[in-house]
Amino acid sequence: MTLKIHIDDSAPPYEQVRAQISEQARTGVLPVGYRLPTVRGLAESLGLAANTVAKAYRALETDGVIETRGRNGTFVAAAGSAAEREAAAAAQAYAERVRRLGLAEGDALEAVRDALRAAYGEDH
Repeated sequence: MTLKIHIDDSAPPYEQVRAQISEQARTGVLPVGYRLPTVRGLAESLGLAANTVAKAYRALETDGVIETRGRNGTFVAAAGSAAEREAAAAAQAYAERVRRLGLAEGDALEAVRDALRAAYGEDH
C-alpha cells in the first residue's frame, strides 16, 4: 500500500488518507481481505498523528470500505456488500416502523417510491 500526503494540499491529511485508501480499494490495488497497517504503524510511516489516521479509518469503516475485526486487525471489506447490508437494514427498520404506524403495504410502498423519485429524479 502506497500513500502520499501532501502538506500543501487543500484537503486535510485525514481526508487524503481516506480518499487514497478508498480509491485503492475501489480499483483493486488493495484487494478484498487485505490487512491494513495498524493506526500507529501507518501514522508513523506517514509522519502523521495517530488520531489523524484513526479519523480516516473511522470514516472508511462508516463508508463500508474497511472493516475492523477486533484484535485481528483492519481489512479491506467486500465492495458493495456493506452498502447492500446498510440498505437492507434501513429497509427492515422502515418496514417495522410503517407496520407499527398502521400503514397498509401499498401506502408504505408508495411512500418509498415517492422518496426514491425525489432522491434520484423524476425520470430515473
